[in-house]
Order: sequence, then C-alpha cells, then structure tokens
Amino acid sequence: MGACSKVVAGIMAMSAMGAGLAADLEFQKSGVTKDNLPVMTAQIKSRLTFPLAWTPQVKDLTAWQKAGRAKLWEMTLHAPDKTPFDMQVLDEVDRGSYVARKVVFNLTADSRVMGLLLVPKGKGPFPAAIMYHDHGSKFDIGKEKWIATWNDEARLESSKGWSKRFFTDRFPGDELAKRGYVVFAHDALGWGDRGMLTYDMQQALAANFANMGSSLAGLMAQEDARGAEFLASLPEVNKKQVAAVGFSMGAFRAWQAAALTDAVTATVAVNWMGTAEGLMVPGNNQLRGGSAWQMTHPGLMRYLDYPDVASLAAPKPMLIYAGEKDTLFPLDSVNAAFGKMSKVWGAWKAADKFESKVWAGGHVFEAEQQDYAYNWLDRQFGIRR
Repeated sequence: MGACSKVVAGIMAMSAMGAGLAADLEFQKSGVTKDNLPVMTAQIKSRLTFPLAWTPQVKDLTAWQKAGRAKLWEMTLHAPDKTPFDMQVLDEVDRGSYVARKVVFNLTADSRVMGLLLVPKGKGPFPAAIMYHDHGSKFDIGKEKWIATWNDEARLESSKGWSKRFFTDRFPGDELAKRGYVVFAHDALGWGDRGMLTYDMQQALAANFANMGSSLAGLMAQEDARGAEFLASLPEVNKKQVAAVGFSMGAFRAWQAAALTDAVTATVAVNWMGTAEGLMVPGNNQLRGGSAWQMTHPGLMRYLDYPDVASLAAPKPMLIYAGEKDTLFPLDSVNAAFGKMSKVWGAWKAADKFESKVWAGGHVFEAEQQDYAYNWLDRQFGIRR
C-alpha cells in the first residue's frame, strides 16, 4: 500500500472511530425516556420471572401461601406489630340506626392515631369493614373520603366534593353502616390528621424512609394490617366477618392487607389491579413516580407480581373491580391480572369465592357499584336482607 493510500486508510479509520464515539455519546444521552423509563426497560422486564408466584406445579398451597406472605413481609422492611391498641373514644354523634365515633388508638408501637368508627345500634356482634382511602393527590382528607365527619366544616365540605366526584354523592362507609356493619377508617401517613403531604413531598418522604433503613410503602402495609386487626379486636365485631374495602390506592391497600393478615376475611377492591408488565408502559400514570411511592416495595417484583400478592389472600372471598374507561389501568393488563388470580382461587377449589367485574365507566365507585359490592359482602357473610 502506497503512502497516500495509508494516509487515506488512516483518515477513514479515524472517521469511523469518531462516528462510533458519537453514536455512543448519543446513546448515553438517551438513557432515560420522556416517560421516565430507562432505555433498558425491556431487558429489566425480561428478568422478572416472579418465582414465588403460584403455578400449576404448586402442590402444597398452604406452604406456598406461607412462603409468599413471609417474603411480602420481608420486602416491607417492617414486621407484624402486637402493641395493645388502648382505644379511647373522643366524641360521638347519633346517626339514627348507628353511632359515629372519633377514636384514638395505637396503630403501631410508633403511632397513636385518630380514626372514624361507625357502630350499629342493637345487639352485636356485627359484620365489619375497614375502608382504605384512595390517593387522589388530595391530602387534606383521608378517612373522611369514606365517612362523613362532624365539627369540622372545612373537611366536611372537602369530602362532600370528593363524594360527588367519585361516589355518586354518597359516603360509602355510612351507606355500609346503615346496612348493619361496623365501619372503620383511619388516615395513611400524610393524609388528613397525619399530614398534609403535597405531591412533591412524597418523593422526599420516601427517600427519607429509605435513608433510615425503612420504607414508606412498607409502613402503609404494616399499618393497614394493624388497622384490620384493630377492627377485628372490637367487641362489637364478628371476627369471622371482617371485610377490607378500598378504592384506587385503597384497593391496593385492601388486597395487600388481605394477603398480610388473617384478620381480613373478605375483600372488595375497586380499581387498582394490573400486571407490572402492563402498567410499566409509556403514558401510564404510574410512571410519574410521585403517587407510586406508597405502593412500591423495593425488590418485591423480583419475587411476586401485583396479582400474585393479591392471590396470597385466597381462598378468602374477593370481589375486584375495574373500569372499562379507566385510563390508569389498561384493560389488557387488568384482564391478564384477573385471569392469573382466578386460577389461584380455582386451585384452592374456591372459584366461586373470586369475582372480577369490569364496569362500563371509569375510575369511580358509584352507587350501583357500591350496592352490588355490599350485596356481595352480605352473601359472603351469610346475611339475609
């Protein structure tokens, strides 16, 4: 090769190297997508095999459930709490067929909180429901989203607006109390009397928990299990008839609590279910991050998907809703999750105890849906009207 040819070859090689470097740099610039996903999302998803999920190869369902619950508790970075509840009644009003009480109790060893408790008049024990409130990026009210408060006009007006938007101008907890149920609701950390958070503060709060070796999502899981156990401990309550009821984030809380504690004996979960594969997709609200912190257990997806966690509640009765027009939970993902869950109840020979229902509307829990759910609960508990 002549001198001139060598020079040309050298220039071409350098050009190719430069082009390669430029391509590498361009790739590095695109490390995060506009939806806040890493560019290697597909590779990460491909490694999610959910080894603790139920499969037809599972022969010992009780052992599988025990192992799954233990792993879930491990991933919360918390543990079951046995602190005495030591409830005190702060105030009480008469609402006709039931009384409404403001109570304080030890939710955990670390937190003494206020809750709203509705108790039917007459001779108990009664069926009961703990009602887990939603997220909604609305932090001034929590428990008041479910139950009408009193002596607090600002919160009452705020909760009436929420009721109008999502619950057909009803307070779903009061509706259930009218049917003879003991009803209880407390605030998650950051809402109502335990707040107020803002949307942006959530990330800092979650990071601060992590920096103390703890978990915001894990705290909510622990507290929700404890809330159900508190309700089941009340003398007015039939311990065999304690439902977990939740809407939106509250639905996540409901099926998670049912998976974590035997105090929950039935579940109504409204509009929070899907697979990780189907929810972690461009355009989904979950990718914004802020409202996901309370529902993100670091490392859990290495073992169990969302429907796998909910399935740890089997064979206890579960009614789970979705909205056909709910943009937060794509219907394909919802149906895949429902299908996975139904197989677990079938394996327990309790297929009749699991019901999934897709309503025509969106992200709501309207009067017709409430009535259907409450009638379903009556049937599970053997209550005749």
